[in-house]
Amino acid sequence: MNKNKTGIFILAIAAIVVVFFGYKFFGPAANKPEKGYLYVKTGSNLQDLKQQLLDDKVLKNLTWFNITSKFLKIQNARPGRYKISEGMSMVNLVRMLRNGKQTPVDFVVTKIRTREQLASKLGKEFEFDSLAAISFLNNNDSLRAYDLDSNTAMAAVLPLTYQSKWNTTPGAVFDKFYNAYKIFWNNERKEKAAKKGLTVNQVVTIASIIDEETNAKAEKPTIASVYLNRINKGMPLQADPTVKFALNDFSIKRVLFKHLQVVSPYNTYKNRGLPPGPICTPQEATIDDVLNAPETDYLYFVASPAFDGTHKFSSTYTEHQKLATEYQKALDERFKVTKN
Repeated sequence: MNKNKTGIFILAIAAIVVVFFGYKFFGPAANKPEKGYLYVKTGSNLQDLKQQLLDDKVLKNLTWFNITSKFLKIQNARPGRYKISEGMSMVNLVRMLRNGKQTPVDFVVTKIRTREQLASKLGKEFEFDSLAAISFLNNNDSLRAYDLDSNTAMAAVLPLTYQSKWNTTPGAVFDKFYNAYKIFWNNERKEKAAKKGLTVNQVVTIASIIDEETNAKAEKPTIASVYLNRINKGMPLQADPTVKFALNDFSIKRVLFKHLQVVSPYNTYKNRGLPPGPICTPQEATIDDVLNAPETDYLYFVASPAFDGTHKFSSTYTEHQKLATEYQKALDERFKVTKN
């Protein structure tokens, strides 16, 4: 009877120990860090990793992490961005860090105007900083491999979502941009560009000006036709958004005569033809609007006096002057009302 009781007692103790260790290994152990991720920097060793787990308050102490690490044979720290969920088990935490199973960064490109803006955004999302990013984007030797230069580099950055590892390089991220750019520019689109006498980067440049000019989707093909007509006739584009880009001042509401004096290859009032590169990352739909632009005889357009974001188009300068005067009058009246 005593032996049976002893056996039962031992089994009970063993069961408690198994449950205890099982809970420590497989039960909730990790706390979600403030930003939701643990960032392990390149060059970190195992001791650095352990200290970071404490500093980021993922773990309160390292006792069970050390035990689990020895059991699962984690020997070094693998850099990366690791998503830590609240209550993640110690086994899952150690396995993830041991295997380097990091969560990629979803880098979202919307409208970005300059290389500097892109570099800043990249520096906030990845391990490398903005200085490394702008150094790459300004390096013509690096960009030559893509048949691009510092002026045309932004043409390859389509407004999409790109997945990359956090501990990557500017070049590797740009590879993602360029691969999407090559897929977008299929043979059909290239042929359409060639028929209009344009390179693919010139098409992107025109689209970028249009996207800075208007948000009225229905008008974009017509505006594209105006710019194409001006290019074909050797007329300056006289696009206000290019002046803002040349001045690097996107807060300008009304482009004045003094603004038009800026000396820059991007000033399309002083220079004929297209600027050397895009002035923003245009929408894919706008690129297609340029490729599919209708044939018109329009050479001018001016904002509508209705102030609804649309434009009035004309084929002659006389007609354009009339429409421009109507808009200016409406604008003056609008400002008077605002001041009063």
